[in-house]
Amino acid sequence: MTKIKQVAIQGGAGSNHEIAAKAFFNTDNLEMVPCQTFEELFATLKEDDSKYGIMAIENTLVGSILQNYTLLKDSGLVIIGEYKLRIKHQLLTLPGQSIEDIKEVHSHPMALAQCREFFKAYPRIKLIASDDTALSAKWIQDNQLTGVAAIAPELAAEKYQLEIMARDIETNKRNFTRFLIISDKGKTEVEDLLINDKVNKSSLVFALPHSEGSLSKVLSILAFYNINLSKIQSLPIVGHEWEYLFFIDLVFEDYNRYLQSIEAIRPLTKGLKNLGEYHVGRRSYDTTSNDNKPLSEQKTF
Repeated sequence: MTKIKQVAIQGGAGSNHEIAAKAFFNTDNLEMVPCQTFEELFATLKEDDSKYGIMAIENTLVGSILQNYTLLKDSGLVIIGEYKLRIKHQLLTLPGQSIEDIKEVHSHPMALAQCREFFKAYPRIKLIASDDTALSAKWIQDNQLTGVAAIAPELAAEKYQLEIMARDIETNKRNFTRFLIISDKGKTEVEDLLINDKVNKSSLVFALPHSEGSLSKVLSILAFYNINLSKIQSLPIVGHEWEYLFFIDLVFEDYNRYLQSIEAIRPLTKGLKNLGEYHVGRRSYDTTSNDNKPLSEQKTF
């Protein structure tokens, strides 16, 4: 019998974190461990190193989630994979209601912002920020709230027996969130790494001397070794004015050349740390959806 994997997620059951976890692990033998915050997620993994975690790190519309870079760096955990999820927002209600019945819509502020075009057709509806998309759906079901809707994933509708009043109401249909799968370093050395693809990506963090051309020297060496810099994110070092940490993602074809490049840049950096080596993540490709039109003009669901 296949062992059940426990995966810590931020948010409630039915969230995009759960959808991404199921897509990455691609097995029914998963048990989600909901956490209210990312800090709680990391604490959960530190308490029980048998668990995996999945964490949003950046979005194509709003950019990086900066606090999560710091949490990862300080945790001692490592990245073992990534998944890029196409974000879809559904308008969920208790069954039997119409759009004319809805007075309030609750969801995470980011989800509300991504659906504002849809609600221009319904200016009387009040948009109210909450902590989580899926938990907003759960709140409606738990309290049997009529006249109230939530913006949440389709999985939340299934979890909480809600009706999808309108599908795919997000404004931008090229909205993806990149999730990192994180784990205890020791576990990755003895377990199958969930995917059999070869390692061709890594994430590093380092500081640089406060001197002219320090970053360009590092980038030049990476280019010499044919390493593709797919992401760079800087964060200030607290207590060191105008000094920064650099988080970079590298993609490569030759693992030995990649290792040589790391050793070549090490003397030019301070505190170089490898946050994980993994395979370039798959992504969900479905970008079909309804236009952001009033319900009277949308396709039948």
